[in-house]
Amino acid sequence: MERVVVTGMGLVTPCGVGTEPTLKALMAGQSGVGRITLFDADESFATRFAAEVRNFDPTLYMPRTRLKEISRFISFAIAASNMAMNDAAPNLSDEERERTGCFMGVGIGGLENLERIAKTLAERGPRKVSPYFVTSIIGNLAAGHVTIEHGLHGPSYCHTSACASSAHAIGEAYEWIRSGRAEVMLAGGAEAAITATGIAGFNAMFALSRRNAAPEQASRPFDRGRDGFVMGEGAGVLVLESLTRAEKRGARILAEISGWGTTSDAFHVARPAPGHRFAESAMRLALRNARLNAEQIGYINAHGTSTPAGDTEESRAIEQLFGSHASPDAPDHLWVSSTKSMMGHLLGASGVVEAAVCVQAVQHGLVPPTINYEEPDPECRLDYVPNTGRRGKIQHAMSNSFGFGGTNVALVVSAPQARGSNHAVS
Repeated sequence: MERVVVTGMGLVTPCGVGTEPTLKALMAGQSGVGRITLFDADESFATRFAAEVRNFDPTLYMPRTRLKEISRFISFAIAASNMAMNDAAPNLSDEERERTGCFMGVGIGGLENLERIAKTLAERGPRKVSPYFVTSIIGNLAAGHVTIEHGLHGPSYCHTSACASSAHAIGEAYEWIRSGRAEVMLAGGAEAAITATGIAGFNAMFALSRRNAAPEQASRPFDRGRDGFVMGEGAGVLVLESLTRAEKRGARILAEISGWGTTSDAFHVARPAPGHRFAESAMRLALRNARLNAEQIGYINAHGTSTPAGDTEESRAIEQLFGSHASPDAPDHLWVSSTKSMMGHLLGASGVVEAAVCVQAVQHGLVPPTINYEEPDPECRLDYVPNTGRRGKIQHAMSNSFGFGGTNVALVVSAPQARGSNHAVS
């Protein structure tokens, strides 16, 4: 079996347009949450804030004439893929392009265009519906446009598993390379659901925070005062390669995808199973796939959405699996943080962005904080790296992604040829 490494990354997030600005802002504990500007979120909306991608100019990544053909999530995907490919510089031959593809996770798709066309249909009739409507909203067109952009003729499809979508995309791309069916894959996700129907829909489920007076303090994973998640948007793309190819071409290897696990709760469409039993199973499978013991994981980027039940159940699952290693009182113990505290919940794109955070952790020893952590919840008993980022030697990190329908994914990211202890504070 081939080993699978990361040789390029591209991020478009509420904390920055670009990989370096995003990761720098996260380490500094900077929030990307603010009042909604993408539509008129008036007083009739219970939630009037979100984590928007600001200062994004799509014409830096594609011709202006192309914008009428796509939705916002697709423009994010194209931008992130261009950044990732520039970062990796894979120099694909024509033959390799036939075995290089793209898997993109998209949870919802082009919601803003769906709203726009519904209004056009009601007010102006069917003859005024754009011929680009269908291809601008369907999820697989994120991958479709990326493959067109980069001339990739290998497998191209969309993973839609709610908030685990892009984590599934990475896991499946890993399997394609590991089995020898591909040597290079682009894997990631994109989402842009900060629209009237998106916010109203999640408000109807009582899933969103309603701290309208203090938006930047609204996302507070694992804090006792949490009251729901904050909607985010953005995209991320990783360039994955076989270790054999990467070494042969002298590539800069950022990290290794060393294992993954995926399970289903089969319990409820929106609530986790008690004790998050099958999330624990996903983490356990990921460790087994990576041939690691629990004590070798130095950092977990938690799913950590800032919902009352979700954060508690994830904490319990981590405690159950990692045992004494998860206790804050233990020496050299496990660190856990949620970057959703700063950039909100990117839905289908969250898994890949959080995997990129894990790449930074094993590459540079930088672990971002959980901000807005003010009052510990007695039901959440881990070290959540509160409010200030840390430096340490991280050999292996884990990224958790859980979605509606009870779908669970855990990814393990390792320093290339990692050996030895999990972290030592510096």
